[in-house]
Amino acid sequence: MDKQQLSKDILKLVGGEENIDQVTHCMTRLRFNLNDNGKADKATLKNTPGVMGVMENGGQFQVIIGNDVPVVYNALVGNMSKSPDAKPAAAATGGKKKNPLSAVFDFISGVFTPILPAITGAGMIKGIVALLLTFGWIDATSSTYIILSAIGDGAFYFLPIILGISTARKLGSNMYIGAAIGASVMHPTITALLAPGDNVSFIGLPVVAATYASSVIPILIAVWLASYVEKAIDKVTHASLKLIVVPTVTLLIIVPVMMIAVGPLGVIIGNGLTDGINWLFNNAGLFAGLLVGGAFSLLIITGMHYALVPIMIGSIATLGYDYLIPLMMVANFAQAGSALGVSLKSKNKQIKSLSASTGVTALMGITEPAMYGVNMRFKKPFVAALIGAAISGAFISFFQTKAYVIGGLAGLSGIPMIIGPTFVYALIGIVIAVVASAILTYILGFEDVPEAVPAATTTASAEPVTPVAADVNSSASAVSAVEEEKAQDQEVFSPMTGEVKSLSEVPDPAFSEEIMGKGFAIQPTEGRVVSPINGTVFSLSKSGHAIGLVSDNGAEMLIHIGIDTVKLKGQFFSPKVQAGAKVAVGDVLMEFDREEIEKAGYTTITPVIITNMHQYESIVSAGRTAIKEQELLYTAKA
Repeated sequence: MDKQQLSKDILKLVGGEENIDQVTHCMTRLRFNLNDNGKADKATLKNTPGVMGVMENGGQFQVIIGNDVPVVYNALVGNMSKSPDAKPAAAATGGKKKNPLSAVFDFISGVFTPILPAITGAGMIKGIVALLLTFGWIDATSSTYIILSAIGDGAFYFLPIILGISTARKLGSNMYIGAAIGASVMHPTITALLAPGDNVSFIGLPVVAATYASSVIPILIAVWLASYVEKAIDKVTHASLKLIVVPTVTLLIIVPVMMIAVGPLGVIIGNGLTDGINWLFNNAGLFAGLLVGGAFSLLIITGMHYALVPIMIGSIATLGYDYLIPLMMVANFAQAGSALGVSLKSKNKQIKSLSASTGVTALMGITEPAMYGVNMRFKKPFVAALIGAAISGAFISFFQTKAYVIGGLAGLSGIPMIIGPTFVYALIGIVIAVVASAILTYILGFEDVPEAVPAATTTASAEPVTPVAADVNSSASAVSAVEEEKAQDQEVFSPMTGEVKSLSEVPDPAFSEEIMGKGFAIQPTEGRVVSPINGTVFSLSKSGHAIGLVSDNGAEMLIHIGIDTVKLKGQFFSPKVQAGAKVAVGDVLMEFDREEIEKAGYTTITPVIITNMHQYESIVSAGRTAIKEQELLYTAKA
């Protein structure tokens, strides 16, 4: 691929040099601060060969390139007449404030994404228990039923504690203070004290009766306020007293404020949103389903669907059912139907294969490959999916179809969520979504790619990767490019001690949607990185937050410490190797101050991925949840 031409295309499509206020790059993407994001042609950029994806985050316009980003950056800079050098840290977002709506969605996403495994697991168990009870395979009075029900209900009942931890973590405050706030209002004596009808006061101030079990909004607001109180007290407290004073004063202020004002207000807001959604579907079901079902994929693209997560959880927790989850499911199935329709219509073997495989993946609830790689690329199939979802949404909402638990992806694996009195209508709705979208895609057609023209699905990461001094602390002895050849099986050992996470839990679409490659992530408990393979350090970012490696078996790897930590400009990172260095499993690559990074407001979750996945068939997990350095993390099968 001609990097010069790619850089020229990118420069033109972001609105030209006059629209660029600042441009920098990290290990995987070009980061633009544009004067006007609206002038950038996102649609064309996404379909540009060499561009893996486009996203906006925190006011930045980011173009995902992959391992070749230094080459493209250098070419881009060479085509500009003015200096694009980074500005001082105070202007990290180009002097622009983050869009308040984007900030809210980012906050909700960051809070709920980490807890979804707990909610999903508990929800699936609730679904299984309901199924066992329906078929008479278990007695509702048996101890087995009681224990299984407790396992399924536990995460929902004590949701304020779980959310307290996740919210504090997102805000960069003490997670255990967040947990303590949730635990305080969930204490049995408080629950009994706040029973409706009782007059309760605290130092003369009235405490409003409220039930906090399974609530969402009260704890979000309380921990958000606590983050400011905690930081304010921390600033004025002597270091020798912080351990005692900061948590004590924070709890003494926030918990009463929560019970007196924040909690009741949050409960009212939460119940109001839940009641409003239920009123809408009870009184305008068909039209509500038509609108929400047809728009759900658009909400997912913009990230606005995260705003509905608290409503979904609140509805399930308080009412025992939810109307929105079935609509999300049919929207996903509609994307699958359109991708399968493309497979039937296209004459290009490569497109047929791509659309068929992504369509099957979408049926399982993972829609991004089908949505971004096929339907939005050809445009009309995406429109067909929106129409198909709207038709199906109108049908299921007319019959007031509900989900009864939260669990699994919104695809075939999530079928237990809709098992209940309206199950048959849900299944019919799913069939309508798939079939209608596929038929509409076939009828509307699209501009197919001729067989002789390679489909624009090859990414920059599929090419040989060359280290460039602009982004690495390297010399002329840096390792040369790895030639394309069939890779060997590669065992990847853990580069750090911590908790193993799925890439889907990483709060960055480039990793969570596996745009950059496949692998796993680690939430570190120590600030040290060691080599997970025997090979060569391919690149080392100037900021120290990312390390590129090439194994002796040909695997190209990326270790990315934290998300957006490039903005720290190397602060808190201490590299121990240089680009071009030969390393073995266990050799120290990097040390970093985990606590200071998190205090600065950045997550330290670390993706450990293989970027040349086109040379591998699968990733096999070693099955660990807690891991230490040099323990087997996963194996890439060639």
